[in-house]
Amino acid sequence: MTKKDPYAALRYKEFNTFLLLRFAMVFAWSMQFIVIEWQVYSITKDPLSLGLIGLMEVIPAVSMALFAGHIVDQKEKKGLLLKCILAFSVISFGLFLLTWPAVVQDYATKTILYSIYFLVFLGGLVRAFLGPTIFSFLSLLVPKKVYPNAATWSSSVWQIASVAGPAVAGFSITLIGVHWSMCSVFGCSLFAMLALSQIEKKPIMNPKIGEPVMQSLSEGIKFVFNNKTVLGAITLDMVAVLFGGAVALLPIFAQDILKVGPEGFGFLRAAPAVGAFITMLITAYVPLSKNAGMKLLSAIFAFGICIIVFGLSTIFWVSLLALFLSGVFDGISVVIRQTILQLKTPDHMRGRVSAVNSMFVGSSNELGAFESGLTAKLMGTVTAVVFGGSMTLFVVLTTGIISPTFRKLDLTKDLEEHENQE
Repeated sequence: MTKKDPYAALRYKEFNTFLLLRFAMVFAWSMQFIVIEWQVYSITKDPLSLGLIGLMEVIPAVSMALFAGHIVDQKEKKGLLLKCILAFSVISFGLFLLTWPAVVQDYATKTILYSIYFLVFLGGLVRAFLGPTIFSFLSLLVPKKVYPNAATWSSSVWQIASVAGPAVAGFSITLIGVHWSMCSVFGCSLFAMLALSQIEKKPIMNPKIGEPVMQSLSEGIKFVFNNKTVLGAITLDMVAVLFGGAVALLPIFAQDILKVGPEGFGFLRAAPAVGAFITMLITAYVPLSKNAGMKLLSAIFAFGICIIVFGLSTIFWVSLLALFLSGVFDGISVVIRQTILQLKTPDHMRGRVSAVNSMFVGSSNELGAFESGLTAKLMGTVTAVVFGGSMTLFVVLTTGIISPTFRKLDLTKDLEEHENQE
């Protein structure tokens, strides 16, 4: 095995441009979500209203995911990505108008709230296509032997944007207000379109162009459910994210429990992503392929512990540290899961497999937000977070006991085979 090059993927110009594009989109999306969370809770003061934001996005994202995966595998990726960015731009501009006092001053609060939910719903439709498109597009920008390294850097950029988006949102709400914060989001989407224009169109890798929709979808689902490694990683991460969705309740912690205002809210929201980003930088040099299954189980178990500590804490720096460490362990989970997907997925099925993954893991973020909002409404905010962390621990322990094969998963040979490809 040749010496690992931690910068292998960065030696390809179009991949670097792709990273800029991904940064702009994730930054815009995460900043927008935070600004809308803050605005909605400020209007309603109802924990369930935060959960509904997630529900409004997850319904279209799940219902359209498989169909979107089929379309992505059948179509040219750059054109699809451009359409996704354009649609996001329209949505962010709509939210910009809805947060403009001069525009909505004569509107009833319910009208504004329902309009926000409607645009979030449309955002869910866009996300159903955006995730599979980006996952498939990445694999066309670098050789197969660089896939694991490209996945690590792509995930790292995602985390950088996830750090910057919430942090900037928290401060911008204070400095320039919700309205101009949304204007910044719209500007980021325009930058993403500019970056995309610098990447050439790529060939369609699917040998079954024109395949009937139902047959195509069936093939994608069968692949995931027949590949126990892929299914195990996706399912485990889905449940952890579903029950560990404490971040959805951060506006409540910031405003009512820790009482740290929008600046503290920005720090709390950014803390998990900071931890995950640091982890991903380290994994560019220290691979996690050996004993990957046990590392994934351990990371998600530690993540659950951190969520419980955060829920019980009433001290700002303890809460911040707990969220930071939750990000560290979540970063390990993301790297291992993305490596599994990149190594185990055939080129012509990347859109569909990514769509199934988004149904399981991506959408569980929003379902987790709804679960957290609902349980907070029913049993109180702190109890809801502790319950979620405890359920995460239960699922990890159960998986480790009943699935010794997954516990013993090792990706070393798979990585060697891909790194030796020319």
